[in-house]
Amino acid sequence: MKRLISRRQALWRSGMGMAGLGLAGVWRGLGATQGSPELGRRAKSPLALRQPQFAPKAKRVIHLFMNGGPSQLDSFDPKPLLTKWAGKPIPVNFRTERKTGTAFPSPFSFKRYGQSGLQVSELFPHTAEMVDHLCVIRSMQTDLPNHEPSLMMMNCGEVRMVRPSVGSWVTYALGSENQNLPGFVVLCPNGYPVQGTENWRSGFLPGAFQGTYINTAHTDVEKLIEDIKHNYSTPKDQQRQLSLLAELNRAHQATRQEDPAIEARIQAYELAAGMQLEAVDAFDISREPVHIREAYGDTVHGRQTLIARRLIERGVRFVQVYHGETIPWDSHAYLESSHRSLALAADQPVAALLKDLHQRGLLDETLVVWGGEFGRTPVVELPESGEGKGTGRDHNPYGFTMWLAGGGVKGGYIHGATDEFGYQAVEKPVHVHDLHATMLHLLGFDHENLTFRYAGRDFRLTDVHGKVVKELIV
Repeated sequence: MKRLISRRQALWRSGMGMAGLGLAGVWRGLGATQGSPELGRRAKSPLALRQPQFAPKAKRVIHLFMNGGPSQLDSFDPKPLLTKWAGKPIPVNFRTERKTGTAFPSPFSFKRYGQSGLQVSELFPHTAEMVDHLCVIRSMQTDLPNHEPSLMMMNCGEVRMVRPSVGSWVTYALGSENQNLPGFVVLCPNGYPVQGTENWRSGFLPGAFQGTYINTAHTDVEKLIEDIKHNYSTPKDQQRQLSLLAELNRAHQATRQEDPAIEARIQAYELAAGMQLEAVDAFDISREPVHIREAYGDTVHGRQTLIARRLIERGVRFVQVYHGETIPWDSHAYLESSHRSLALAADQPVAALLKDLHQRGLLDETLVVWGGEFGRTPVVELPESGEGKGTGRDHNPYGFTMWLAGGGVKGGYIHGATDEFGYQAVEKPVHVHDLHATMLHLLGFDHENLTFRYAGRDFRLTDVHGKVVKELIV
């Protein structure tokens, strides 16, 4: 005799049936992309490997996020004219967040490096050794001079609403090459940057594409990833438990029209089990040769940058590495000492990463992105009283520098320029939307056709903006 349905099931099927079908449709459309039939098929795992729309130049991304906004004038965009105007008002119509004063020449010297002769500040002598691999964009622009919206723009392509992050879009499009590790990992010591987890959220994309946050202040693997080891069950017992749990969850899910929240929970359990197999190895840098560890340096940023290389080597698709989380690159005062200290911590690991990837044959297919959420002004920021001599620079979204390396970009190349004082992009401006469009292009996607349907609209990372900057590409 067929079992009668319960009153709750009857109400669900009659009153919520259409909504359930809608949710099922959204989940079945996971990965659906205009112009990419491969992504329209539902995979067993949302992180299953998917094909790009066209032949890619890069397979994975490491985003080195210099939190707070490093000064382009003191790193990769020298402006010697500021010395001539030192202590004088410069003839530029400034739009600044705070009260500013006269011209502020860089306290750091610049030198030409490599065959390209690209100029780099004394702050980055190690990175300068790899200058012929750098594609330096001196004409970056974003929308606002505040940290919160600018981090959102750089990470999510939107200054106000919470949208899927770049890493989420990339893993949604391509999946992961390793089903036992997250497709998108965020390495950030001592807590979150401004806007917290919104920087790596999956937004309206399924939860499997959200970044997995790791507090890299810890050195012990079991503290880096909580509960990575089970102290009471054998791997065989854990596998039996997981199989039973999956069976119960699937039975529960079958009565709820393939609810995507339940599917996300199932995938989370399975990923956690997989991580117990591989995460210990991936995050344990003590397994690296001594000379490699010494090259990166025994510092927080050195260790987390080495972890980033180990993760992409094991198939993780997108790794974001934050630097300046405790004392950010937000040098409103004492710029000379603060930027020197920050650069000292960042320079060696970044250079080691580029050299390491190059020596292993991974740089050509790994896109490395370096920069902050905006740049800084060529004039001093005055104290709150508006009197006295300033020692730092205010925020500047109108013209700043980022660089790319590997992954199909031109090495030893400078793109665009700011004005003679370094305030505003005047040649070949590149908006953050353009950067995102170019990143997706290098990964094999047309940014206009990588979409996800939500709330009756097809959304994309670049909203209704962005163009591929083809001059950056080999």
